[in-house]
Amino acid sequence: MRDNYNASPVNPMPAVVWLLALPIVAMEAVVALGASGIVGGGAGAGWRLDAWQRFAFSPDLMRAMLETHTYPWQGMIRLVSYPLVHATFLHALMAVVILLALGKMVGEVFRPWAVAAVFLGAAVVGALAYAAIPGVRAPLIGAYPADYGLVGAFTFLIWTRLAATGGNQYRAFSLIGMLLGIQLLFGLFFGGGYEWVADLAGFATGFLLSFAVSPGGWARVKEKLRRR
Repeated sequence: MRDNYNASPVNPMPAVVWLLALPIVAMEAVVALGASGIVGGGAGAGWRLDAWQRFAFSPDLMRAMLETHTYPWQGMIRLVSYPLVHATFLHALMAVVILLALGKMVGEVFRPWAVAAVFLGAAVVGALAYAAIPGVRAPLIGAYPADYGLVGAFTFLIWTRLAATGGNQYRAFSLIGMLLGIQLLFGLFFGGGYEWVADLAGFATGFLLSFAVSPGGWARVKEKLRRR
C-alpha cells in the first residue's frame, strides 16, 4: 500500500465546529484589540463591558419576560448569544479549546445539524436552569454550558459503546465527574457563583438530546442494549 504523502497530518475539523467556534474567537479578538488600544482608541477599553451588556444572559430579564408573558427577540436571543462573550482572554481560550476538542470527536459521528443542536440546545437549557435559581442576578456569560452539552454527547457515545461491548457503562461518566470536581476545587479556592448549575444542565441536555439526534437515535441504543 502506497503512502499518501498529500494527506493531512491531523484529521480535519468538522466545518460545523468551526462555525460555532469562529464567532467566539472573533468576539474575543475584537474586545482584546480594543482593550490593548490597537483599535477603538479610548473607547475600546470598554468594549468587553459593552459586549456583556449586549449579549450576556440576564436571569432578571428572563424572569420578567416569563412574568409578563412577553418575549421580545432582544431578550430571547440572549439564550444563545451569551456563549460569545467571556470574562477574560483565558476564559475564552479554554472555552474554545474544549469546543474544538469535544466538537471534533462528536462531529465525527453526529451530523453537522446535530452538533449545532446539541451545542445551542445546551446553551438554552443551561441559561434557563440558571435563571430558575432563586435570588441569582449575576449575568451568565461564556460558552461553558454549551461546551458541557458536547461533553454530554461525547459521554453518550462512550455509553453506547460500552453498552454494545458489555462494559461498565458508569465509566462513561468519568469525564463529567472529573470536570465537575475540578470546577468545585476552583470554586472553593477562588470563589464562584452558580454557573455550575448551567454547566450541569448543559451536560444533561447534551446527553439526553443525543438519544434523538445521534445517527440511528434511540432505536440504535435499544438494539445495542438488547444484544447484551
